[in-house]
Amino acid sequence: MNNKSPPKSIGVLTSGGDAQGMNAAVRAVVRTALHQGAAVYAIYEGYQGMVDGGDRIREQSWDDVGSILHRGGTIIGTARCAAFRERAGRLRAAHNLLLNGIDRLVIIGGDGSLTGADTFRREWPGLVAELVHNGEIDEPTARQHPALMIAGLVGSIDNDMVGTDMTIGADSALHRIIEAIDAIASTAASHQRSFVVEVMGRHCGYLALMSAIAGGTDYVLIPENPPPEGWEDQMCGRLRSGRAAGRRDSIVVVAEGAQDRAGKPISCDYVRQVLEERLGEDARVTILGHVQRGGTPSSFDRWMSTLLGYAAVDEVLSATPESEPQMIAIRYNRVRCVPLMQSVEQTRAVARMIAEQNYAGAMELRGGSFTEMFDVFKAMAEASPSVTAPVHPRRLAIVHAGGLAPGMNSAVRAAVRFGRDRGHVLLGVRGGFEGLLAGRIEELTWGDVEGWTGLGGCELGTNRQIPTVEQLYAVARAIETHRIDGLLIIGGWMAYRAAHQLYSERDRYAAFKIPLICLPATIDNNLPGSELSIGADTALNAIADALDRIKQSAMAANRCFVVETMGRYCGYLALMSGLAGGAERVYLHEEGVTLKDLQADVEQMAAAFRSGRRLNLTIRNERANPQYTTDFMCALFEEEGRGLFDVRRAVLGHFQQGGNPSPYDRILATRLAAHCINFLSAQLESGSAEGAFIGLVEGKVTFFPLSRMSEMVDWTYRRPKEQWWLELRSVVRAVAKSPDADG
Repeated sequence: MNNKSPPKSIGVLTSGGDAQGMNAAVRAVVRTALHQGAAVYAIYEGYQGMVDGGDRIREQSWDDVGSILHRGGTIIGTARCAAFRERAGRLRAAHNLLLNGIDRLVIIGGDGSLTGADTFRREWPGLVAELVHNGEIDEPTARQHPALMIAGLVGSIDNDMVGTDMTIGADSALHRIIEAIDAIASTAASHQRSFVVEVMGRHCGYLALMSAIAGGTDYVLIPENPPPEGWEDQMCGRLRSGRAAGRRDSIVVVAEGAQDRAGKPISCDYVRQVLEERLGEDARVTILGHVQRGGTPSSFDRWMSTLLGYAAVDEVLSATPESEPQMIAIRYNRVRCVPLMQSVEQTRAVARMIAEQNYAGAMELRGGSFTEMFDVFKAMAEASPSVTAPVHPRRLAIVHAGGLAPGMNSAVRAAVRFGRDRGHVLLGVRGGFEGLLAGRIEELTWGDVEGWTGLGGCELGTNRQIPTVEQLYAVARAIETHRIDGLLIIGGWMAYRAAHQLYSERDRYAAFKIPLICLPATIDNNLPGSELSIGADTALNAIADALDRIKQSAMAANRCFVVETMGRYCGYLALMSGLAGGAERVYLHEEGVTLKDLQADVEQMAAAFRSGRRLNLTIRNERANPQYTTDFMCALFEEEGRGLFDVRRAVLGHFQQGGNPSPYDRILATRLAAHCINFLSAQLESGSAEGAFIGLVEGKVTFFPLSRMSEMVDWTYRRPKEQWWLELRSVVRAVAKSPDADG
């Protein structure tokens, strides 16, 4: 007698509004389930497909979800379903699931979709009993599927779910908004015109707030924290100040659910009318609408959604009939399971609090980071361009060091605005430490840095040269000559080395006994004390875009691409672009590369091409191995492929450092720069002269003393001793290698 239980079957569906990144999540669910030996079914057109059954519930193979990472929307469709709201519809849905042996569901949607899933789960035993009573299923089937296990992923561009830092699609929507604001700013500046931009967010101001920060706009209106009475005068005053300082464009961002303190909606047309009447200039309205939902998903939405889909499969396969349904959330770049209905209830509580005008409660539920960023925007927007300087103002210098990182300009602009608002004199050092030695130092005003938020490159200039031991005396003299009271060093590995060197030589050079702080800015993401550096997100988006183009170029022939990314000895860009780009193999210095690895990889590659594959994508960190170079791998794969496929190399190079900074990098730069100015100000006010480096650790801005740097880094390989992203290697393997592959 065979007592072996049938394989577990999982259903995956997308429901509610579409969101960029849903396809990445579906792909991860399908491939992870197959990797773990489960059957997996895609349910087309959401709950409607579950109710209709038939060919709308289809078993998926590995290749069914190939080449969908870069696609917007959802390939399995979504639809409203009135029938599922009724018990009769849910009865039909249960029957259709049982016909396919499905009793585990991964639902990707908003709070309404997830609530419907929980209702379905609670009713499941009764629905199954009714199906048995009606003779539609037999008793053995009922016994095999006594409960429905579910896991929820939040697909919503509004980022409105309490319990997760980000929802699927929110980052991509922010990209669309910033592209629009950048374009609007240029035309507004040409005509010295004001624009009012409406973004989505009925009960959540995330998109409005973050786009206002990333876009460098003048004013923002969000549902959770309405403006004070008389806000119209405040708004117009800020725009006048900007004009007086030489700003040619003015932009106000309005969330679609914005309202005043009395609960009265604030429309874009009303804001436009106020601007025209009180400022006496033209104002235009742009309502972005559904363009925010469209387009290619960002790199973050690809790799984050992949992690969530992977974790969702783990959750439903390990769940028991007694398990509480979980929402798979992202918290501080880590996947976390949160009680599903608790998050849904708290999310709905935000809407209730807004309706009840309990704005303090709504802001509290949004979380500390949201409140912090609201305060940061308010401080930035209120910063005066013409502060009356104190009698003896403190002089803070900003210097770059290391390679270029998109977002450096954003950090400088924020530092100048915050610093001058505090009454400090801000000095810009042109050309890094070489510029400091040469005396290329100038005062930066509010107007000097206007428009830098979204500007790529590095207006102050940077280089990798840092002071030698012989030059330290000259550096000390330069600090004394220019009366520098505090130093903000923005950059990568060389910036941190220089700061550590200055701090270590304080006993020899009294001029170095000033407050100094390092702000992490490098695409390599290889700095201690920060999980993410400014520039890394922009670089990942550039790589993802390049990989999309490379994969499209390979569709005409059987082809293997070996793509080399930057990062020196840190594999962050390689691994994360492998997740975002759907690579079959990623080579990292942290793991090493052996000839045995390469032999096994080429054998699996050949087997895949013999089975019908047309493309293989391999990503190699630039210093994964000094002997097994990109050229060596290409030659090896070409030789061992024996005509099954062509091999091409793509060294992305400095393309990864170019372009305007992503919204995330602009926001992070602004956030960290604000804390850096606060740190330097506090040190000067207290008479202290500490040295520190700042970073984002588990979602919180954290300061580390420079004296701890040596214990936190691997000096030989220029990277932190602990790198959080290495935990994700198992996810890459699970979604990259088909269980049917040879070996």
